[in-house]
Amino acid sequence: MELSVYNIKGEDTGRKVVLDDAVFGIQPNDHAIYLAVKLYRANQRQGTHKSKERSELSGSTRKLIRQKGGGGARRGDIKSPLLHGGARVFGPRPRNYSFKLNRKLMRLARRSALSYKAMNQEIKVVETFDFNAPKTKDFVAMTVALGVANQKTLLVMPQVPSNVYLSARNVPQASTINADKLNTYQVLDAHRLIFTEDAVAFVNESFKS
Repeated sequence: MELSVYNIKGEDTGRKVVLDDAVFGIQPNDHAIYLAVKLYRANQRQGTHKSKERSELSGSTRKLIRQKGGGGARRGDIKSPLLHGGARVFGPRPRNYSFKLNRKLMRLARRSALSYKAMNQEIKVVETFDFNAPKTKDFVAMTVALGVANQKTLLVMPQVPSNVYLSARNVPQASTINADKLNTYQVLDAHRLIFTEDAVAFVNESFKS
């Protein structure tokens, strides 16, 4: 697949880049994508949830009422889960939600996500650039010129310059990422991907297998 290269003013430079079919043109594997997204979201969980069990509550262990003859249900101490302020039965405990997937499957998921984006024409290519100073309005002007304003965008560069990163970080729907850190979840989460020319070359070469 060939895409035109634009400058940050939205003007066609007349050059074209080729998206390698081994990366951007495969038959997507939906199950691989599902597993990769599940892994990414699981790794974001802190897992610090905790509720108190009977042994952790402070309170008397005296049996509140006699075992029989009261006409009601049996109950033990004040920490019983049946009572207000009592312990919780089988409550959450701290745990690690992360799990492992093999590298081959992760790469397949990433190529599948990129192929979906290419299939749906949600990729734009700009010539390699940098800003003279960190200015949010310069980044916003670029998104307007490229026709992706008010859309969730992900800018992919081989190494995001400091001025570009600082210019983009205050834009709520925009984010930047180094090409070698590109992952399935962020590709799918963005409505539009913006690649620089050298980022396309890097991805074509590095993500083939």
